[in-house]
Amino acid sequence: MPEARHRQIAADIRRRIQAGEWRPGDQIPSRVDMATVYRVHPQTMRLAYVLLRRTGVLEGEERKRVYVAHPPAMRTLTDADAEWPWPSETTDTRPRPATEELAERLGVRAGVTLQHETVECLDPGGRSAMLVSTWWRGRRRPHASYIAELGVVLLKVDQAHALGLLVDTVAYRLVRTRFDEAGRPLETSDLILPVDRWLVRVGPPSKSD
Repeated sequence: MPEARHRQIAADIRRRIQAGEWRPGDQIPSRVDMATVYRVHPQTMRLAYVLLRRTGVLEGEERKRVYVAHPPAMRTLTDADAEWPWPSETTDTRPRPATEELAERLGVRAGVTLQHETVECLDPGGRSAMLVSTWWRGRRRPHASYIAELGVVLLKVDQAHALGLLVDTVAYRLVRTRFDEAGRPLETSDLILPVDRWLVRVGPPSKSD
């Protein structure tokens, strides 16, 4: 059975990149222009570009400029409570009603208004490395301890756009909840980390465990 045309085109574009025709950071022609070059329907080129973005060869949002991806910088997360050492941007500060999950995490009633912020953490090159969404009630206060639980999620539209990935791409989701000295929850966060840019390392238990 012959290979699908969009996969053949994706393989050829990958070959051209490896040959140096385009280098990391270079913008490549639009799918309309490339459809003319390859003599295919623009939809076929769209499928080729989707495949190349999904495999990390290209980066960029749907219907916008597309670039040859830089090899992702792999970072290791060892402390889920550490301050981000590079620039960050606060992208959303709208209060939100507590969902059932957030209410359970914070020990409040579902539907109560929570303060909220989403922060986009940037790497030294200015690329989005992680999204942190945090919810709390009242004013923010210093915490005494925290817990963190690791899982995976499929990226939503706004998350995918911020991270330069495709919708429904698998990402790590680290749920971090901070507590006061009495063990009462103060705030809870979702840390969204692209799996192609992060390793999560769990250290040995402390002697008191």
